[in-house]
Amino acid sequence: MDELKLYTYIAVFGSFALYFAIAWWARAASTSEFYVAGGGVTPLQNGMAIGADWMSAASFISMAGIIAFLGYEGSVYLMGWTGGYVLLAMLLAPYMRKHGKFTVPEFISDRYYSKTARVVAVICLILASLTYIIGQMKGVGVAFSRFLEVDYAVGLGFGMTVVWFYAVLGGMKGITYTQIAQYCVLIFAYTIPAIFISIQLTGNPIPQLGLGSTLADGSGVYLLDKLDQVVTELGFNEYTTSNMNGSLDMFAFALSLMIGTAGLPHVIMRFFTVPSAKAARSSAGYALIFIALLYTVAPAVAAMARLNLMNTIEPAAGQNMEYSERPQWVKDWEKTGLLQFSDKNGDGKVQYSAHEDTNELVKVDRDIIVLANPAIANLPNWVIALVAAGGLAAALSTAAGLLLAISSSISHDLMKGVLTPNLSEKNELLAGRIVMTLAILISGYLGLNPPGFAAGTVALAFGLAASSIFPALMMGIFSTKMSGKAAIAGMCSGVGVTILYVFQHKGIMFIPGTSFLGGLQPNWFFGISPNGFGAVGALVNFVVAFTVLKFSDPAPKYVQDMVENMRTPGGSGAISNH
Repeated sequence: MDELKLYTYIAVFGSFALYFAIAWWARAASTSEFYVAGGGVTPLQNGMAIGADWMSAASFISMAGIIAFLGYEGSVYLMGWTGGYVLLAMLLAPYMRKHGKFTVPEFISDRYYSKTARVVAVICLILASLTYIIGQMKGVGVAFSRFLEVDYAVGLGFGMTVVWFYAVLGGMKGITYTQIAQYCVLIFAYTIPAIFISIQLTGNPIPQLGLGSTLADGSGVYLLDKLDQVVTELGFNEYTTSNMNGSLDMFAFALSLMIGTAGLPHVIMRFFTVPSAKAARSSAGYALIFIALLYTVAPAVAAMARLNLMNTIEPAAGQNMEYSERPQWVKDWEKTGLLQFSDKNGDGKVQYSAHEDTNELVKVDRDIIVLANPAIANLPNWVIALVAAGGLAAALSTAAGLLLAISSSISHDLMKGVLTPNLSEKNELLAGRIVMTLAILISGYLGLNPPGFAAGTVALAFGLAASSIFPALMMGIFSTKMSGKAAIAGMCSGVGVTILYVFQHKGIMFIPGTSFLGGLQPNWFFGISPNGFGAVGALVNFVVAFTVLKFSDPAPKYVQDMVENMRTPGGSGAISNH
């Protein structure tokens, strides 16, 4: 066994052993522990767990890859996802925690005094969560297939088994403490290589500052200026210039990510695990700090990885890499199929450019950038192994949170709340574990054929959450008169128009060859791309809801009093199973 594989096995399976031990120690014995960890998690612990829940495969593996290839416009992911937590901390988390229930659909059922509203919320939650989890499963498959040198499907199956053990056994209690450990693993795995590479390229050990520093070669050229020069010489757009379809599209995309973040049920559920509304707000503050440790490093990782990639392929002006002399990291990633070369002119060299007819590096999957970055920079093998463990920790932590959200929505909201209200706590706990097992199998099946790279898939999930759940929660908290009928109409309209638009423009048509909205970029609604349409869907949700409210009866007096009490400072509702 070579040194890299040995280090990788130690890092990956050592971390898995830690997760298993924590899951066994923190196994859930009641529905309260299974759904909300008993409501006794401290704000600091919860903030770290939220950080791990949020550092998904999209954040850890895909985000820097997207920024590396898109440049400036890739920062929209950073703005949207970070801003969403500010909304969550200020506008949603404290009030929903004070209400004192297990899940988002349960809150919507109480607020809109309707089991129908609860069912609609469950459907919207499952749509968003399943779409989101596809990206996590791809992250698991990519990391395993490369570093353990197994087939993508085998790696995905192994990852599913790990999640099943600690999520099904421990529920939210096991997931919370496992995610704390996973955060420690992934943050070290992300920042240590970044520090090494920043020192190599700029001499500055702080990656965030290295991004704006001059190169260490004594040329006096700034890193970003050098990157602009390199990519434009190869025919690509300037790295530091946006090439989005206009400022409105970028604004809509950022807004969709932001309100989608605030509306994701698996994120909101984390705030039900703390003992009070004040603790919920503190959790969000801690989470922002823990998230910032990675998010502020991501742009530096992206730019430095792109520069190293270009310098590897074209080490000097007019010179190209001899394919027969390609470095080991290229050979390793070729085995996965995520990096592919075709010698179009038969000269034995790699020509890489923005032009399809001359580009011989025909595929560089964006998801490999972070995982391949240490090898491209010739870092020690133990650093490469650490990144493998970090990537898996990121994907598995978020997958567990999503699976719990799906499980609780079906076992607690649909079965206990609607279909079988007399279900005992013991049977509800059993149902939750069975549903989670089925959810793992379904998500694994979807992960075998993921529609696009991880963060792109995740962006669609945010659009679905933004257009359905977020408006319902906002109106439920800040509009005392909003009625159940109006909220249901808004949710159905918002998620419906978003699904129609996204599916149409992504080419996923129910009737091949037909085109209701055009299907081409010039026919985008006011130039807004499908990934940003969740913001439009949210607007539709609000407009429809308030229009229906105008022509229907407002919420009953007892519901209006409940909303007023929820918004009044002080106290916190005890976690209730009813």
